[in-house]
Amino acid sequence: MPTTSSSSVSVADVVTPDFFNGIVNQAAENCAGKNFYSRDTFLSALNSYSDFGKIGSDDDSKSEIAAFFAHVTHETGHFCYIEEIDGASKDYCDEKNTQYPCVAGKNYFGRGPLQLTWNYNYGPAGQIVSFKTALWFCMNNVRPVVTQGFGATVRAINGAIECNGGNSGAVQARIGYYTDYCNQFDVSPGDNLSC
Repeated sequence: MPTTSSSSVSVADVVTPDFFNGIVNQAAENCAGKNFYSRDTFLSALNSYSDFGKIGSDDDSKSEIAAFFAHVTHETGHFCYIEEIDGASKDYCDEKNTQYPCVAGKNYFGRGPLQLTWNYNYGPAGQIVSFKTALWFCMNNVRPVVTQGFGATVRAINGAIECNGGNSGAVQARIGYYTDYCNQFDVSPGDNLSC
């Protein structure tokens, strides 16, 4: 991962209202996320992560932004879902984690733009909401591998479930969003697209 950035990219200039609305407008009108996710809340969350979209060159920066939006588009169904489908029936609780123990009666199913799961992710992200949570996860887990290609970012987000034939349809959907967004940002998607 590049440690310094020569990028002059402005995230707000890349994530235009037309770009953001082009995603959310693909969600059905009755989707909970339709009135929940907005470009303004995303840009507001960026205040906590000023390094987001500023990695290496301008192309590296645009690739990081495209990867983020490819993943949140896939995880939320074009910003339709605020919570994981059938999430209440799932519980991602790691009983062995003593730093962030599971709370009795609470379920740690996917919520937010990156459908954050597990008690050990909920704990440190406890005061962070919506896009801040997604950006937190990306900056800590996805950014370290973003220069290895989009496939490495898929692996960092949901590799155990989707990679190595686990759910090739989901991987292909993520790749489709990523290449589309790279095209919109006028940046090459690069190599190593799949995990």
